[in-house]
Amino acid sequence: MRLTVLGCWAPFPRAGGACSGYLLQDGGANILLDIGHGTFGRLLHFVHYADVRAAIITHLHPDHYADLHCLRHATRSAFREKLRIQRVKLFLPADPQPAFFELTAGAEAFFDIIPIESLPEEEVPPGLRARCAEVGQVKIFFLPVKHSLPAYAVGVEGSGYLVYSGDAAPGEELTAFAEKAGIFLCEASGLDKDAEVFRDVHMTARQAGELAARAKVKELIITHFFPEYDLGELYAQAQEGYGGAVEVAREGNTYFLY
Repeated sequence: MRLTVLGCWAPFPRAGGACSGYLLQDGGANILLDIGHGTFGRLLHFVHYADVRAAIITHLHPDHYADLHCLRHATRSAFREKLRIQRVKLFLPADPQPAFFELTAGAEAFFDIIPIESLPEEEVPPGLRARCAEVGQVKIFFLPVKHSLPAYAVGVEGSGYLVYSGDAAPGEELTAFAEKAGIFLCEASGLDKDAEVFRDVHMTARQAGELAARAKVKELIITHFFPEYDLGELYAQAQEGYGGAVEVAREGNTYFLY
């Protein structure tokens, strides 16, 4: 399993940067985990747009979906030029409905549009209820998380087990969902001083570290940085919370999980 960072900033990028977006490659499938501002152009450094098999949007905030418009136009072009014959699987929440309809209206010809809420629900260890789907040999789990609108954390089970928090406040279910993940890609939006401002919406870097420690994850990668902050401070607070080495996501970084 290969994870490449396309963008790591929120809610807007630093100069030359990009917002939330990651390329997951496993079992012969190229899967996008979010596709925020600026990520589509970065994607093309790693794969051709016609080779994207699925895209997952964790929630309908633009810094996580803005470049879906680019993927939509590119996929339509790929069909026209006969570069692909199968539609891209698009998983996304159905709410808020205005954003859902804006992103999906008229796209049925080249996207297989799958509202996450329509997926079958299964019990996954340790006794959590999650929506489930498959992309080739890869199994995807969607766990509802606490945020300012409907949002999901994503578990990916293939040649390894990866968990991506999306945007989420810390919670017991997310901790259990991430338990013993080979890679835990977790938002670390701010510093200790932001804890009250972020309550029930986001995680601070320290909270991300503490959650990862409770879940006993093998590798913690922090991401979703507010551009105003010093990444060194975010790293230090995440490391203190985790009690071990922490990776700071940067555009172009690739991580491997076996």
